[in-house]
Order: sequence, then C-alpha cells, then structure tokens
Amino acid sequence: MSENAKKAVVLVSGGMDSAVVLAMARERGFALHALSVSYGQRHTSELDAAARVAAQLGAVAHKVVNVDLRSIGGSALTDDIEVPEAGGAGIPVTYVPARNTIMLSVALGWAEVLGADDLFCGVNAVDYSGYPDCRPAFIAAFEQLANLATKAGVEGHRLRIHAPLIDLTKADIVREGLRLGVDFAATVSCYRADAEGRACGHCDACHLRAEGFAAAGAADPTRYVDAG
Repeated sequence: MSENAKKAVVLVSGGMDSAVVLAMARERGFALHALSVSYGQRHTSELDAAARVAAQLGAVAHKVVNVDLRSIGGSALTDDIEVPEAGGAGIPVTYVPARNTIMLSVALGWAEVLGADDLFCGVNAVDYSGYPDCRPAFIAAFEQLANLATKAGVEGHRLRIHAPLIDLTKADIVREGLRLGVDFAATVSCYRADAEGRACGHCDACHLRAEGFAAAGAADPTRYVDAG
C-alpha cells in the first residue's frame, strides 16, 4: 500500500457483504480504515469476524465504536423479540431502527477526522430483507446530508458514499468476493449465530447466504450449529 494512498472508511459488520466491499475498496487502491459498530446486537461473533476480515484484507486500522441501540430496542436484533424463520412480507422485525443512518454518521465523523473523502458500505437493494435503509434513495440522501452537514463538505471536500453492492444479487456478490480472494469462511451472516460464529440455517440472512452460494455454483463454507 502506497503511503500516499487515499484513505477510505469502510463499514465492516463481519458479514459476507461488507467483507466483499472491503476487498473492493482495497482493489481501488484505498488505505482501508475499517469501522465496526457494537450496537447491542444479539451476538458478538460478527464483531470477531469483522476483526478477522479487516486483518485478512489489510486494513491499516480497525475501530469498534459502541452505540447502545439495545437501550431503545424495537428490533429482534436488539430486543427480546424472537428472530423469525425466513419469509414473510413487509419490513421484518430484524430491521433495526436508524441503524444504517447511525453507522454511516459515525463513519462520517471518523472520515472527517482522518481527512478521508470516501466512505464504503455494503447495503444491497436486490437480495435485501426489506430494510428501507438499504435503498439507493437512502444512500443518495445521506451523501447529500454529508456534504451539507460537515466542515469537510462545506469547505469543498466532496464526500462520497460508495455502495458498490447495491444492485448486485447475492450470487454476484459471492462471485465478486471469490475473484477478490475473500475468505468467506471468516465471515458471519446469521442473525442467530452462536458464540463460535456458527449459523442457525433458518433465518433470512442464512437463507439469502445459502441461496447466493448455490446460485453462484460455489462451495458454501458456512458452519452451522446443526451440522446435519
């Protein structure tokens, strides 16, 4: 990595999508500053995965910021609400109120401190689970906000929010990750993963992940609680 490489802040959850985004930002020549958010999610194995992925893909820094979204609840991921089996219409109970807005805001703050003009996130509007903060309109609106609400933006440093997976299918994401050498075995996608990062195999996230590997014709390295 060149000492003169442009800096980018990349949101890294520990899941497969954000791992691919981190690899894409690396391919574009950015100095990677990985950011994970401990927001009171049901398990911390995804944060362990984020640290693994950041190290494997050569991030120059990996920061974990604590934001207590469990204190407001309202989601099966941050409250005493059962994570449902895959399926169902409408916005699911795994939607975390304001999560992506808050995460991007934290990333924006760190980017200003670093002098980085580029932020990357792994939102996806094709295979997503119905979350309103994974749509192109949200990303465009947040980029506009970033340039209106920051010292960097008003002083002429154009801030860019990159969401390179937004129009890709899960199979496309798998293929891109394999091309870039992402170790998908290091990632954790499951909403109900155990302390070792093993997946339940039944939630929306598990089904989307499995379908993506199947559609891509690639071996799925996911470890399940029930190996049978």
